[in-house]
Amino acid sequence: MEPASRCLASWLGISFLALLPLQSRAQTCQTAADLDAAVRTAITSAGQRYFDMASKGDTASLQTNAIPTLASNFGGIENAIKDHHPDLVGAQVVIKPSFLLNAEDNSANQRAEFYCGVFGKNGQTANSAAFYLDTLPAGKYAILLLDVNSAKGRTMFSEILQQVGSDWKLGGLYIKSAQIAGHDSDWFLAQARQYKSQGQVHNAWFYYLEARSLISPLPFMSTLATDKLYDESQGLQPPDLPAAGKTADVNTAAGTYKLTAVFPEPVGSDLDLIVKYQSANVSNTTVAYQDNVNVMKALVTKYPEVKEAFAAVVARGVDTSGRDYGTLLAMKDIK
Repeated sequence: MEPASRCLASWLGISFLALLPLQSRAQTCQTAADLDAAVRTAITSAGQRYFDMASKGDTASLQTNAIPTLASNFGGIENAIKDHHPDLVGAQVVIKPSFLLNAEDNSANQRAEFYCGVFGKNGQTANSAAFYLDTLPAGKYAILLLDVNSAKGRTMFSEILQQVGSDWKLGGLYIKSAQIAGHDSDWFLAQARQYKSQGQVHNAWFYYLEARSLISPLPFMSTLATDKLYDESQGLQPPDLPAAGKTADVNTAAGTYKLTAVFPEPVGSDLDLIVKYQSANVSNTTVAYQDNVNVMKALVTKYPEVKEAFAAVVARGVDTSGRDYGTLLAMKDIK
């Protein structure tokens, strides 16, 4: 079972790191206001053209206009566009100011950090942004953020473009809803604060994560708004959750399972709780399914407050080869 994804993170084979400031002089960023009009127009025109292709479901043309590394592994983008197509058709689109990231001097770059716009003495300002990427190949990249508004709500459609000659090719695409079942970031923030006041620290932590996610179009981007939520939630992360490579144990009659990650995730119109754990082998699906059920039961027993905050739990056993096997159970069926 593969839970629906809130966004697509498939571009250039790049993985993204946590937010730890360490700027290199070889990495520079220009905001839209800093760009020559011709460059700004070229980026915006390419981004609009790629959105039009996506809204028409024309993934073949998008693939043709993608950089080679993305074009050769395009299935994820095709699925994302298919999943979100009803949100894109006939929608009103607002194109936000773009960012131009210059990493041309980083021939052996293992980490790229870009600080865009004006920063104040306390950090970010209303129009600034920061981007944190790992193993970014040398080149020039544009980030274009689109707000897509339809009867179904607001969708964040974010494009990463790479300059190839005089063209701007598609280097990546993220599509995610700004709401879950009609609830936006402000609603999840209010719920997080309420859970905090009630002493439900796990629910509070998970809802802070979701509130931040719903205002962040890209997982490797930070803004003044996301930084404020990050600061407010600091110190709330429960010590009995896995974090920073540290596992957490849950005990069952069948033995002890080591959890590697627990986090909220929209699945359809629900907010579910995802739990990943170490598995010896997931090739035997009968055994893997029972392990998943054991982990879900143990998780709800250990953190009973999550029963009221989530519609379901998704357990994913991950073996040493990286293969995984997932199972979803509605919260009411976990007994």
